[in-house]
Amino acid sequence: MSTPAAADVTERLTRFVAASRWEDVPEKARHEAKRSLVNFFATALGGCTDAAVGHLVTVLSAFSGPPSASVVGRRERMDALSAACVNAAAGNVLDFDDTHIPTVIHPTAPVAPALLALAELRPLSGREVLHAFVLGVDVECRLGNAVSPAHYDRGWHITSTCGVFGAAAAAGKAIGLDAPRLRAALGIASAQSSGLVETLGSMAKSVGVGGAARGGLLAALLAEKGLTGPERPIEGPRAFAAVMGDRPKLSAVTDGLGGRWEILANTYKPYPCGVVLNPVIDACLELRRRQAIDPARIRRAVVRGNPLLAARADRPNVTTGREAQVSAQHSVAASLLWGEAGVAQFSDAAVRDPAVLAARSKVVVEQDPAIPVEAAIVTVERIDGATATVTIDHAKGSLAHPLSDADLEAKFRALVAHGGSGIDPEPLIEALWSLDRMDDASRILRLAAPA
Repeated sequence: MSTPAAADVTERLTRFVAASRWEDVPEKARHEAKRSLVNFFATALGGCTDAAVGHLVTVLSAFSGPPSASVVGRRERMDALSAACVNAAAGNVLDFDDTHIPTVIHPTAPVAPALLALAELRPLSGREVLHAFVLGVDVECRLGNAVSPAHYDRGWHITSTCGVFGAAAAAGKAIGLDAPRLRAALGIASAQSSGLVETLGSMAKSVGVGGAARGGLLAALLAEKGLTGPERPIEGPRAFAAVMGDRPKLSAVTDGLGGRWEILANTYKPYPCGVVLNPVIDACLELRRRQAIDPARIRRAVVRGNPLLAARADRPNVTTGREAQVSAQHSVAASLLWGEAGVAQFSDAAVRDPAVLAARSKVVVEQDPAIPVEAAIVTVERIDGATATVTIDHAKGSLAHPLSDADLEAKFRALVAHGGSGIDPEPLIEALWSLDRMDDASRILRLAAPA
């Protein structure tokens, strides 16, 4: 049975979103929102020509309405709902997007594309987009906090399941919904909350993330027209928290509203793979820096990490680059062999490389509950009996070892080159850092589209 405090979670959350002012958002959270968008456009421009994105564009174009919204990195224009879906998939497809550390939600891919499509439908300033984005991230990540870790452990893809709520809240704020209609938007979003961890390593994973962006935007637009939903879509007896969490902590949704901003727990990946692999790759690259390592002379490589590492990435027999994004064995083999871990090292060609195949067969993953998710220990045992061990306490890109603004810009330029859109990255980078001073937020979409 719901306690009195738990009975009004949706009402308190929607009242907060409706009443929030730009002035209430601290400067640190505003800047982090810009960092998140810089990272999103980097990953979307890197993924815009991926096969999964191409399939989505081909199929959705056949049913698309008036071409009112841009597709990042591509010449096609689509209706706003379809563009939100495709752009979210593109931002997520390389597994290079941001990560909210307490929940492992990738917050930006479901939320930003809904707002970007909306900005081409209606006049929105950069400040309005940033404000709505911060609130959308807060909503999705607070829901994630409430149902974690059981939600993800049970196999729900938390980016999609919570992301649809974040997209609905952000879009609803941007179009000026009051608290009752924001409640309706969250109720409509709850009817679309879905996504499975089983899809990781396949194209379907990004379809789920795209669906969250599309569904959230649709929910806000339907609520604006008067379509209604359940009164308590979060805390009701058969609502999101009860159905999709074992023992949900409903207080995590509302505690500290306006004082603690979840976007400040966001992080950015240095490598295009599951976040649990970041410390593993860091360790392997450090081993390479310390001494020359011939993978052919390795007898065994032992990876010790948090149980989540084994649950998500103990995958020795991957056959595609997409599957390799969640394989500890491939990550160790590729980074030890080539001394780097970029998009090229997680390609189909890299997975088929005979030297990689030989090296990954020597990788063993061991669980240690005492090791945090952002840490790992890698030990290499050579045929001659010598061993070398590297311990990473805080992976590059973690909250304790974050990527700098300059790192994000370098990642942006590299991914623009990889995606092959032909856009000039510099004007877009400059526009994103100054988004809060932009009268017309749709300008960034024009900068992200090929001439």
